[in-house]
Amino acid sequence: MAGNSQRKGSIRKSKKGPTVGSGGRVKRGLEGKGPTPKAEDRPYHKAHKAKQRSERDAARPRRRTTKSTDAEWVAGRNSVVEVLRAGVPVTGVYVAEGAERDGRLREAFKLAAEQGLSLLEVTRNEMDRMTGGAVHQGLAARIPPYEYAHADDLLDRAAEAEEPPLVVALDSVTDPRNLGAVVRSASGFGAHGVLVPERRAAGMTASAWKTSAGAAARTPVAQAVNLVRQLKAYQEAGCMVVGLDAEGTVSLPELAAEGGLAEGPLVLVVGSEGKGLSRLVAETCDALVSIPMVNSLESLNAGVAASVALYAISQARA
Repeated sequence: MAGNSQRKGSIRKSKKGPTVGSGGRVKRGLEGKGPTPKAEDRPYHKAHKAKQRSERDAARPRRRTTKSTDAEWVAGRNSVVEVLRAGVPVTGVYVAEGAERDGRLREAFKLAAEQGLSLLEVTRNEMDRMTGGAVHQGLAARIPPYEYAHADDLLDRAAEAEEPPLVVALDSVTDPRNLGAVVRSASGFGAHGVLVPERRAAGMTASAWKTSAGAAARTPVAQAVNLVRQLKAYQEAGCMVVGLDAEGTVSLPELAAEGGLAEGPLVLVVGSEGKGLSRLVAETCDALVSIPMVNSLESLNAGVAASVALYAISQARA
């Protein structure tokens, strides 16, 4: 009878809602929950975590690594043998057709084979073109562009080693052999890298590689668009900036005795071969330090001066 709630099969209403029939809880349970979220939107999915990491990396300032403009050619039998002996990262050795086989050429072939380098034979005209008309004596080697580190990477390298940062900065040093010598000393005395200006300064050429005796493969070299600005950034990061200057107000032994070299982040600035530190760089330094001389010699070669100072620092920190 219609409206009779007591008949069999009728729905009994209660505070909990309907309990009989295909509707009610069963119906709500069958309702769709919408489209399945993408993997990157699920909080516990690895794709979601990877997306978060990429977003964090994108929010960080990018660190710019730079490369030298082009590959470099080393021409001449002695020069090629020397760079192969020094462990310079050569990508290929080229020999001219009909080149006379002497002791140096055979040694170059032997070193190239030991290092797994390709050995290619080209015409003399082709070698003249590749080397820009240099006196190649039938032998040349190709060196790839050098990849410079970012200046902040030098501090990160010290942090990873759990050591107080030690960075060598060069102010307008134009001789690549001096740069190579500084890199070699920096590697030998535990510096975490070398900083050079991007312009009007020596870069990591074949000559610098050769002088470093392979140390450039272990010690990074960074470039700064503006050296003064980068030195100030190092100061803001807690580094003491010390410049080597013949007219320095304190000598290197005096600073070492006062404990100024013993601990704490340190940036050692070395000036150019002739003019020393530029005015703005000198004004930026926290201290100007001289290396005492026993006679009237005005100054040391930039590479030698850096070596003396780095030795004093390493002794103070020993």
